[in-house]
Amino acid sequence: MASALIISNLTQEWLESLRQWHLEYFFIPTTVITVATLLANPVLVSCIVLSRALRQETRYLLVANTLTADILYLVLNMATIICNAVRVPIPWLVCELVTAITVTTYCCAILTVTLMVVDTYAAVRWPLRYHDVLPPARTHRILVGVWVLAALYPFTLLIMMEMEKGNPHEVAFCLALISLGFFQVNNLEGVHIYFFVAALICALLIFVCHIQLYMVTRTHGIWHSRFSRARVTLLAHGVLLLLYFAPGFVFTLELFLFQEKAISQDVRVWISTVNMSVFMLLPRAFAPYLYGLRYREISKTLMQLLHPHRRLDQTTVS
Repeated sequence: MASALIISNLTQEWLESLRQWHLEYFFIPTTVITVATLLANPVLVSCIVLSRALRQETRYLLVANTLTADILYLVLNMATIICNAVRVPIPWLVCELVTAITVTTYCCAILTVTLMVVDTYAAVRWPLRYHDVLPPARTHRILVGVWVLAALYPFTLLIMMEMEKGNPHEVAFCLALISLGFFQVNNLEGVHIYFFVAALICALLIFVCHIQLYMVTRTHGIWHSRFSRARVTLLAHGVLLLLYFAPGFVFTLELFLFQEKAISQDVRVWISTVNMSVFMLLPRAFAPYLYGLRYREISKTLMQLLHPHRRLDQTTVS
């Protein structure tokens, strides 16, 4: 009963801060970014799934997995924001489940973009053995393992939270920060440490792979030109990786600040709202246009799907 009262008070205070600062207007950029991304991601995933040639390439399977995880994240995030905006009471179990799935999709995207860098390094470092080591069937098993690994910790927390007595039946405001933060305060001090260490390991692995890639390819002449394709690609991917990882570190900071009494409620609400409504969505908005459209094979397949008559005309002429 005490837990239900505390969570109820937390959500009410959070809603009051949102109204006081008119943070509901962040719903506008959230909607725009989400709609723009959801228009592009399913199309690119369909291109990869429907093309037999693309399905045989590990890098395209990784791109499809990243975009799929982003689609699920955006749908759940948008549904939660809409329910919160119209003040729909949400069953606590549903809120916990949505939180667990949302965290799973975010972690899966982070793990997959990390694997994309590792895959690029492996393809460059061992070009002759690469296809033998990573056939499509093995890549599928790796992706299943990525989803299981991403879901393991959040669903373990979900089970532990459900075992707690005195949880509320409904909440007026569903937020991952409140769910995980409340659980962290009462049960497990290291929730934020887990997310920080996991993100740090992935970031260090990406950094090491990029250094190794440069060391392997520096004598190939692809870095000599200031605006070479290699430099532009590395810069674009670096910015996108930063956009993926930075909100995760900010969320870790939010969990840490959640139990700090010296930090005002308004500061926590501002950080959480901006991070959830803008920062966490930016990489998902850029990903389909960078990873999808910069790959010539995906662009070519997309054009064939959008203009099938053009392909038929070319075949007839030849």
